[in-house]
Amino acid sequence: MRRGIAASALVAALAVTMAACGSSGSGSDDKAAGGPVTITYWDTSNATNEAPNYEALVKKFEAANPNIKVKFENVPFDQAQNKLQTAMGATGAPDAFRAEVGWTSAFAKAGYLEPLDGTPALTDKAAFQPSLIQQATFEGKVYGAPLVTDTLGLLYNKELFAKAGITKAPATWDELKTAAAQVKEKTGADGFFQRAGDGYYAMPYLYGEGTDTVDAKGKKITVNSAEAVKGIETYKSMFTAPGTVKADVTTDSYAHMMDAFTSGKVAAIIQGPWEVTNIYKGSAFADKKNLGIAAVPAGSAGKAGAPTGGHNVSVYAGADKAHKDAAAKLAGFLTSAESQAFLAQKNSTLPTRSDAFTPEVKADPGIAGFQAILTAAQPRPELPEYSSLFASLGTNLGKVVQGQSETKAGLDATVTDYAKLLPGFAK
Repeated sequence: MRRGIAASALVAALAVTMAACGSSGSGSDDKAAGGPVTITYWDTSNATNEAPNYEALVKKFEAANPNIKVKFENVPFDQAQNKLQTAMGATGAPDAFRAEVGWTSAFAKAGYLEPLDGTPALTDKAAFQPSLIQQATFEGKVYGAPLVTDTLGLLYNKELFAKAGITKAPATWDELKTAAAQVKEKTGADGFFQRAGDGYYAMPYLYGEGTDTVDAKGKKITVNSAEAVKGIETYKSMFTAPGTVKADVTTDSYAHMMDAFTSGKVAAIIQGPWEVTNIYKGSAFADKKNLGIAAVPAGSAGKAGAPTGGHNVSVYAGADKAHKDAAAKLAGFLTSAESQAFLAQKNSTLPTRSDAFTPEVKADPGIAGFQAILTAAQPRPELPEYSSLFASLGTNLGKVVQGQSETKAGLDATVTDYAKLLPGFAK
């Protein structure tokens, strides 16, 4: 679930001195004292809507495993990356934690994570979507059990589209521009609201031109290539085309976009499944069936794609064996088909394994809609620095959409930042 990836230079890192990290915050002598093992689990989900359901699962785990006690702690997502890095680099790290997929390879590179191959965390490894296991892999070892997945899609108000005479979801950016103009003309509502100055939300425009911020295998920075410039020119045009909302670069821009969509003031946005439960609370979507979900539009190269996001459960490498074993068992429980089906029904999140898409789960139109477009999601490359690349891109795109920088100049500035993060990459 991607709600603003932290921009810390996590990967610039830090050789881990495991002697200094040898004890987790759970207390390493409880097993030796004859009592149950007590582990700490850091949950990074939304404290109001999601965390209570994760905590309920943890209680089920404790009931099924009386010799393991779990200290459940909810850590705000926007603080979690830095808190985890600090804790794992010193003392007091959780034994297991829910981490955004982009953090997994970075933490693994730093030596903070325990490989999960052959542990209870991955007993059902073959059941997970292969691309999600790929994303949790670093140098041949798996460091995260896939918990939930997500991607970006085109979310639209079916009623507004129908009033504007639009009978199917736009399949290209040009079609979306046409639809936005029609909505504005026929209904008075804005047709499209694009998130501004956020590198993550701009990725479909790069993928649509067949490129990415970097070529990880070729070790080359590609964010200022001709294809990338073309993609970002399209992105820029989505703020000025008839019927589209002008660039909102205020600190509350995300809330403005969501409020406009859920109240029916705008017909379409690019968004992920983590907002579905909130969208259903909006006046425009009292009838859940009014929410349309389609793949993000394709670019001029005829390609469509959006980033694969989500969260893994990982285990801290600095804990002792008893705590790591218990943490791996918890990871396996949380990512089981039964647990994922429970979370999907409660939180409207997407399972990472096909056997969790039960009829009850697919009865949620939001889940069914996103399941249908997951095949268009693009896995992240095995590059620990990848998540850190969104920050500079977002900053420079903010300047581009405000007219403070030309597109090529803004992407060239991004290359300068990337060169510091990726010294071995060619420009």
